[in-house]
Amino acid sequence: MRLMRSLLGLALMTTAPFAFAQDGNEAHAHGHEAHAAAEQAPAPEKRWVVDAPLQTGMGKIRTAVESLAHHEMGHLDKKQVVTLAAEVDAQVQYLIANCNLDPKADAALHGIIGPLLAGAKALRDDPQEAAPVAMMRAALNDYPRYFDDPDWLPLAD
Repeated sequence: MRLMRSLLGLALMTTAPFAFAQDGNEAHAHGHEAHAAAEQAPAPEKRWVVDAPLQTGMGKIRTAVESLAHHEMGHLDKKQVVTLAAEVDAQVQYLIANCNLDPKADAALHGIIGPLLAGAKALRDDPQEAAPVAMMRAALNDYPRYFDDPDWLPLAD
């Protein structure tokens, strides 16, 4: 995650800030746009092993994004949409603060969390718009291409 923290520091200088806790002690600014622009790394020959924080955070993100499918059907109100978007943000922050991945695995994760952050921001900005949910689902569908998470279940279509 050192690489990700370095990239986030660079993003600090060029994008709008978003506060998050890093290492539990420092508050830093973080730009959603930096993640959204991240290019996805090529899939590895052998998927990377996940650590407990990655598995936990991605599982909670998956649950939130699955719940957002109800938004696509018009079954969630604005407050529910914003709450689920905030959960995605909170879990990405958790990943950033707690995962310790190989730099290449970290880069692949960066390509996954970028669209998640962009989608969450878009939902907070316009909770009536459902299109960002598809982008978030696509990002989650990339996760098992890169990471060997034995608890991961495919997303429902």
